[in-house]
Amino acid sequence: MTDEKIIKLALADDHKIFRDGIRMALKNREFIKILWEADDGKDMMHKMKIKIPDVLLMDIHMPEIDGINAIQLLRREYEEVKIIVLSMYDDKEIITRMMEYGANAFLAKTTDADEIYRAILGCMNNDFYFNDLVNSAVLLKLQQKRSVRRFYPNTVKFNEKELKILKLISEDKTTEEISEDVFLSPRTVETIRQNMKMKVGAKTIAGLVMYAIRNKLLN
Repeated sequence: MTDEKIIKLALADDHKIFRDGIRMALKNREFIKILWEADDGKDMMHKMKIKIPDVLLMDIHMPEIDGINAIQLLRREYEEVKIIVLSMYDDKEIITRMMEYGANAFLAKTTDADEIYRAILGCMNNDFYFNDLVNSAVLLKLQQKRSVRRFYPNTVKFNEKELKILKLISEDKTTEEISEDVFLSPRTVETIRQNMKMKVGAKTIAGLVMYAIRNKLLN
């Protein structure tokens, strides 16, 4: 939990002025410590092997290894690291692709310091942070009738308890809040979350929520 430990943050962006701005914006925020900075994808992957952060703020367009390739490499080795993708662009296809590849949040580079801070805490406390940008991209994806590809099986059945937990997850509830609502221990809630991810073939909680939306499991 964020009230029990410092969040180790890493920045990967090829524009030093942008990294400086992020560092200054988060300088006096509680629980945040900048662990390291990288100015390209290759440098980022090297530094990940030396010091693993809790949260990685990563530009999507970087020299050497871009964000699209980097996130796939990162997810093979660093499953627990929360990845917040940053971009100058709001291409909805890229947003949904990055979320499906394992991003925990997607922010425009014009995002203010308060929302960046909320995204960091949201990813730490609840695995993901959905903002209007991501919600809009997911809705557009659903509306594209011509797409027949299914990323996850559509025959999965959830029991009543799982559906309740799934609904609470979609409402951005923390594990502790969910455990109180369903009268289960936080550890049991985590186990159920992992089991639901395995059922649908999702690698992340964001993928699980998108599966639920696609299959109309949420009101």
